[in-house]
Amino acid sequence: MPDVATSIDIEAPPEVVFSHLVTPEGMLAWMGEYAELDATAGGVFAVDIGGNRIRGEYVEVDPPHTVVLTWGVLGSDVLPAGSSRVEFRLTPIADGTRLDLTHTGLPEVEQPKHAAGWAELLDRLAVAVA
Repeated sequence: MPDVATSIDIEAPPEVVFSHLVTPEGMLAWMGEYAELDATAGGVFAVDIGGNRIRGEYVEVDPPHTVVLTWGVLGSDVLPAGSSRVEFRLTPIADGTRLDLTHTGLPEVEQPKHAAGWAELLDRLAVAVA
């Protein structure tokens, strides 16, 4: 069972939503102040969000359907870089895209913060792609 699971319907085609998960320009439109991304299996995932340096790597990139990456905070003992896993699944729907997100491997203490954070960030993504 995922530690955090949420979904959102976005009024944009999957290709547009996907681009916001794999390009620095797209990522910065909804998440973070800095992004270095190499959206290939084993490629760098580095995003700075509100002073937190999120680091990991892309595990699976299947345009425009799936993005899986590792996630953690550089220098953290609680959630070290790359220690958890985020999956974005994109499904076409009549008026755009259904994005299903699961975040697994989170320590229990991190789950409420990440649940709230993902809800806020996915709302920002929906606005950014509209």
